[in-house]
Amino acid sequence: MADTNPARPRKALIVTGEASGDLHGANLIHAAKSADPGLAFFGVGGQRMAEAGCDILIPGEEISVMGLVEVIGHFPVIYRAFNRLKKILLGPDRPDVLILIDFPDFNLRLAKQAQRAGVPVLYYVSPQVWAWRQGRVKKIAKVVDRLAAIFPFEPGYYRGLDIDVEYVGNPLLDEVAVTRSRQEFLVGQGLSGDGPVVGLFPGSRQNELKFCFKTILDAAEQILKAKPEVRFILPVATSLGSGAFQQALDGYELPVTLVEDSIYNVANACDAVLTVSGTVTLQTALVGTPMAILYKMAPLTYALGKRLIKVDHIGLANIVAGKGVVREFIQEEATGERLAGEILRLLDDSDYNAQVRQGLAGVGSRMGEKGCSERVARMASEMSRGQVRKGKIS
Repeated sequence: MADTNPARPRKALIVTGEASGDLHGANLIHAAKSADPGLAFFGVGGQRMAEAGCDILIPGEEISVMGLVEVIGHFPVIYRAFNRLKKILLGPDRPDVLILIDFPDFNLRLAKQAQRAGVPVLYYVSPQVWAWRQGRVKKIAKVVDRLAAIFPFEPGYYRGLDIDVEYVGNPLLDEVAVTRSRQEFLVGQGLSGDGPVVGLFPGSRQNELKFCFKTILDAAEQILKAKPEVRFILPVATSLGSGAFQQALDGYELPVTLVEDSIYNVANACDAVLTVSGTVTLQTALVGTPMAILYKMAPLTYALGKRLIKVDHIGLANIVAGKGVVREFIQEEATGERLAGEILRLLDDSDYNAQVRQGLAGVGSRMGEKGCSERVARMASEMSRGQVRKGKIS
């Protein structure tokens, strides 16, 4: 039923546990301010969403873990957060719409509670059903009213189901911007830029730090041994802070500069990047910087996940490209020696470097058009007013 009192303040509960989700959520909130100033946001997120005007009830980093083994170890914190949100949804002061961004294992359970409470659910950044557990589409259709898909191939997975799926484009296209030249950025960080610069991108989750960072630093040691003139730049995720990285770096003698700046400026300043998988691979691809991707998890988590994953590539840059544009090093293959070898090849082999850059140039063209945040803001505004369409694929 449509809202019969448009003057009544409307509220959107928004939930994400990822650093990338915090960024997408912030851009959505900014877009909603213009599209619908009467819609207020509160919920789970990070610093960017807070700065955009969201009332943060639970910091997203408190519940941000990936993998079965890691979730079990963090379960009490996640359980308390879930129950708090459940009480809000089922209570007398429930929101007008629930907006879920990525983070599917937590958010789909929350969507079920919203369904019980009669709160419409908008899911932004679809669970990656194309990568694993495709059977989830039926579960998603049961508890989600509208889904904002960010890849053009996603809506087809929901065809014939009772859910309104709209391809909205990719949110990264709205934010990608290099605001400083390579030289300007490096000088600002106290670096000359005369020698090669390698980016170390360890991610934004605690378990990425736990399972990947030592391997990244081992690779950096070997790169430095081969090229003493190299310098490293490490972008600090707001969800982790510099202290977590500095403690690990104390055991190494590496010329690493920690920076808190746009990931696009950082990637643009680098000759090559060593990165974990995830959204950051797409961000780096949009800048066009060659990279090597590593993926490591707890052995049991990886053994279980390997049986379920249905894609040929693990890095989003390769998935969007539809081919292996950049090399991936997974689990046992992700050693310091192999990663260092790939980065050194990118630095020393100009033909290979040009080949990778050419492949990365096609990634952006496959991601749709700009305006994603505005489209999702429109969907959120409509749903907060009781306008819910189901069973439509667009």
